[in-house]
Amino acid sequence: MSKSIVIVVPHSLGVEAAKKRISERIEVLRGAYIDKLAYSEMNWTGNRADLRVVAFGQTITAQIDVEPEQLRIEAQLPWLLGTLAGRIQGVLTHNARDSLRIGHTPPKA
Repeated sequence: MSKSIVIVVPHSLGVEAAKKRISERIEVLRGAYIDKLAYSEMNWTGNRADLRVVAFGQTITAQIDVEPEQLRIEAQLPWLLGTLAGRIQGVLTHNARDSLRIGHTPPKA
């Protein structure tokens, strides 16, 4: 049985700036974990990104909705990773907040 986690992060960047920062962070994370990922994709439709990541034989899907004043992330974890939901939620929250922080400079990939 899969487990869903939902994260809501407020921001004051506006939709386009928030989308840009989230896209940049995802690319940095892809580069950092490229040796562990079997496959990853991100597709934007309007202000929604659909993500699919396959690692260690497990598939994680997520949707990121960028709204004018908040970011909403919903991730579906396979049952095996469901036991790590708290840790995964913490990492996602930290990365989202860090990316959206005013004055943030994205790390070089």
